[in-house]
Amino acid sequence: MQNVELCNGLTLAYIGDSAYELLVRKRLIESGITKSNNLHKKAVLYTSAVAQAKIVRHLQNENMLSELELGMFKRGRNSHVNLTRKNINLADYLDATGFEALIGYLYLTNNFERLDEIMEIVFNIV
Repeated sequence: MQNVELCNGLTLAYIGDSAYELLVRKRLIESGITKSNNLHKKAVLYTSAVAQAKIVRHLQNENMLSELELGMFKRGRNSHVNLTRKNINLADYLDATGFEALIGYLYLTNNFERLDEIMEIVFNIV
């Protein structure tokens, strides 16, 4: 695999989207939710772009990101995104993309300890 530090922001966000979705789903199942409809409804609360933007803003406001992590977030946020969704404002969409890039970077560098820390924060603020 190529050097992760050289991946562009959208590539990091691409893998980060999947990794984050899986981490959320795993955590919800571990919480004891068993019905798929309930799992889906709960997962959306954590995986929507609005929720992701809220999470990353909290991490920034509380100075919970290292310089490297902040750089990976900015790499994703500042990517040239070709489209947005109708039901979300551009700032939330870009921050969510940055959050996914950060998650993608941590995932690709096998920093699962830090991913666990972030997921703990996620489930405490959403």
